[in-house]
Amino acid sequence: MNKQPAGEQRTYVGIDVSARELTVATSESAGTMKWQRVSNTAAGHRRLIEQWQGRAATVMVCMEASGNYSLDLALALAKAGEPIQLSMPNPRQARRFAESLGKRSKTDPVDAGTLCEYAQRMPLQVWQPPSKVALQLRALARTVAALQRMVTQQHNRQHALEASAALPAMLVRELERQAGYLETRIRRLRQQALRLIEQDGKLLRAWRQLLTIPGVGEVSALAVLAEIAVLPATLDARQWVAQCGLDPKHHSSGSSVEMKTRISKAGNRYLRAALFMPALVAVQHDEALRGFYERLCQRGKAKLQALVAVMRKLLHAVWGMLRHDQPYDGSKLCPQM
Repeated sequence: MNKQPAGEQRTYVGIDVSARELTVATSESAGTMKWQRVSNTAAGHRRLIEQWQGRAATVMVCMEASGNYSLDLALALAKAGEPIQLSMPNPRQARRFAESLGKRSKTDPVDAGTLCEYAQRMPLQVWQPPSKVALQLRALARTVAALQRMVTQQHNRQHALEASAALPAMLVRELERQAGYLETRIRRLRQQALRLIEQDGKLLRAWRQLLTIPGVGEVSALAVLAEIAVLPATLDARQWVAQCGLDPKHHSSGSSVEMKTRISKAGNRYLRAALFMPALVAVQHDEALRGFYERLCQRGKAKLQALVAVMRKLLHAVWGMLRHDQPYDGSKLCPQM
């Protein structure tokens, strides 16, 4: 339950975000809720802020992160300051909360009302807006990742076409040109991302430290840095792991149910993807991580399970390196047993 200090008045707000419209559910006392719709524009954002700024009560706003559609609103609410406090819970947590309430329908008013109830009942963490440079860097890196997936698709199509002599050769050449264009765009976006990093002293130091990790080159360092740059500075290493979705999920009940432990995946899939190749290379070229990986395999862990554990170790290493402003040291990460 979201405990309310004695004598403090609170207004709870849940916002469901879509491309053009915001559905807003507001509750000022238990059992009563009001809804309104406003446009998802700068004017609509100002309208909501003006409604809440004149109140004596703290306004607890809860909404899911909906990518670019929610970003401008989140930044506007964070900038507005008191009495507005914004929380953006993990979408999976909000979905499970709705299921616990027995809500079977999924409409904008239902989702907004659920988020409003979430704000009332659950402990909330105030959202800290990342810097403008960090947001731009993340957007560039995610666009690069999307273009890279398209390049892979084009190469797969090209390979399939080349397998048959009955299909026109011009299609293969067309796919080659499309892949070449995408690769050119990727190079230009990476260059722009590097220029952003060079303009920010903190990001530049983090970038150079990431490059000291065996298995991390410029491509992987950019992908990892873009995601961790937007994480709140108050998080510890375990919270980084949870944000990434690499934390273990146990499933057992009584003496008859004992399922394999898996990672939760309730976190940033981009960061998980960015850590995979560095972990794969590190177990081949870094003595400390290779030893850690081999010990896990000897204990009966599957190779993929051991590799995920290496990913988690690398994330701990990155946290420690940035926190203490030191280069990578495998002997500290995986001391010999």
